[in-house]
Amino acid sequence: MPDNQVDEIKNRLDLAEIIRNYMKLEKGGINFRGLCPFHHEKTPSFFVSPSRQLWRCFGCSMGGDMFTFIQEIEGVDFKEALKTLADKAGVPLRSYDPKIRSEKARLYEVCEKTCQFFEKQLVSSSLGREAGQYLLDRGISKDSIESFRIGFAPYTRSSLSEYLRAQGYSPTEIFKAGVAIQSSGGYYYDRFKSRIIFPISDLNGQVIGFGGRVFFAKNQTPDPKLAKYINTPQTALYDKSKVLYGLDKAKMEIRRQDSCVLVEGYTDVIMAHQAGTQNVAAVSGTSLTEQQLDIVHRYTENLLTLFDMDVAGDSATKRGIDLAQGKGFNIKVVTLPEGKDPAEIIHKSRKKWASSIKNPLSIGDFYFQTALSRFDKATPDGMRNISNVLLPMIKRIPSTIEQSFWVQKIATEFACKEDIVWQDLRAVDIPDARNTRKDATEKPQNNISTVREKSKSDALYERMALLAMKDKQCIEPMQKKYIRLFDQKSPAAAIFVKIYNQQGESISEQDFYTKLSNTERDYLNNLLFQEEIAPILQDSADLKDEFNACLVSLRRNALQAKLHALEQDMKRGEKDAMILKKFKEISTELAKL
Repeated sequence: MPDNQVDEIKNRLDLAEIIRNYMKLEKGGINFRGLCPFHHEKTPSFFVSPSRQLWRCFGCSMGGDMFTFIQEIEGVDFKEALKTLADKAGVPLRSYDPKIRSEKARLYEVCEKTCQFFEKQLVSSSLGREAGQYLLDRGISKDSIESFRIGFAPYTRSSLSEYLRAQGYSPTEIFKAGVAIQSSGGYYYDRFKSRIIFPISDLNGQVIGFGGRVFFAKNQTPDPKLAKYINTPQTALYDKSKVLYGLDKAKMEIRRQDSCVLVEGYTDVIMAHQAGTQNVAAVSGTSLTEQQLDIVHRYTENLLTLFDMDVAGDSATKRGIDLAQGKGFNIKVVTLPEGKDPAEIIHKSRKKWASSIKNPLSIGDFYFQTALSRFDKATPDGMRNISNVLLPMIKRIPSTIEQSFWVQKIATEFACKEDIVWQDLRAVDIPDARNTRKDATEKPQNNISTVREKSKSDALYERMALLAMKDKQCIEPMQKKYIRLFDQKSPAAAIFVKIYNQQGESISEQDFYTKLSNTERDYLNNLLFQEEIAPILQDSADLKDEFNACLVSLRRNALQAKLHALEQDMKRGEKDAMILKKFKEISTELAKL
């Protein structure tokens, strides 16, 4: 891919806006900052530089440009990131050869063509139109059907597969996209049939999978072999544990409102968006997972849940909520009247829906009310059951002050001393959900001042290069013979030498960049970005003194290395007069420094 097309994409797009589609960013001086999406943290160490079009996390040391970000956040290769950003920028990829597209790119196309096929079936087939009327009767508007791209899978064995093969896709590709099943005899047939289809998209809005609800005409006999709901199986594109239905449409509103409403079904999401509650996503096909929580955490720390949850049981839903609480989310529970699901409530009364959303219970209040309504606090068994529900919930609260509020409330309900409740609370043993991450992106958090491991020499090269960039006059007294001290295999050392060699020339910073290799240019850009965020150079009254101190340290390091080499020679028995003389000369020079 020619550099000019990459540069054209970068010139048309803004890195901060690209990243805002995936996480919250706040202004911090001339840059933006936020919680890193690649490792769990509570203090923002992820920075974006609009001027340099670079991002970097000073906690896990990941960083790069917009292409690197898309590769890391979407788990794609450079070609796929390039195509994604080119589409956003409206840049045609002139040298992009469709014959050598990656397998994932082909699967994306299969999913998109499949979605188009289902959309057409909803309006063109008689059974599809009947399914469309069913959706309208359920309160889903025509605009919502089009916006969420709802479709219909016909009651046929292989009409979709035949359509896709006619479009140039192989049976293997259709199978790998998850829309076909291979029989024991090797024959491929459609996975979805006689179903209302809900396309599932990634955060960029690209279709990656499908959910299907069985539907038969009134005069048809339902096929008992067909499950009511089925989903695309796990594929190279679709992993249900990492996807939230509707998040591609909800993410901007989640960030704006600083809260995410989590529901359980496709129609719940669609009806909520239709009712004006657009910060809603669904965990369809799975319980709430750690990966889903990590994605939501990019946008907000506030969750409103509408799950049917048994606080006294060990349900997958409760474990998901416990996991969210352990990760530090502020969780509230929306309770709906009449025990209906969100789609039903919205269809019957938007006013009741709006009221429920505006008046959620805190997770503590929800547990408290539920436990006290289910068990008799006047009996020993009831007290034990209530404690078994409430104490683990309290133990997961990171704030001791907040814990004390609930401890006091339990003590009041049980008419006992708070010390007794604290004693029982200390005995509760729960896994720390915040420390259970096992994915490969988890990296240890570091202090911002120790962004990466460097040798002493590397740190000095960087410091001297930055001083030279800040004021070239500070390096003028340096004798040229000291250039030999700089190991130019280090990008920082090579950059410094080029700065030194262009003394006396009237050259702008932009022109200086043209004298650097791509590696050196990227290194300097990152170094200057790092200096903006976490100053390597402290305020110095005299930059020359600062520079000379670095040069002395560099000379001292070089002399100490020579002494060490001579010591090794002498340990091996090489103690001739020349070695001893050299050792004494270097020791004397080192002492003067």
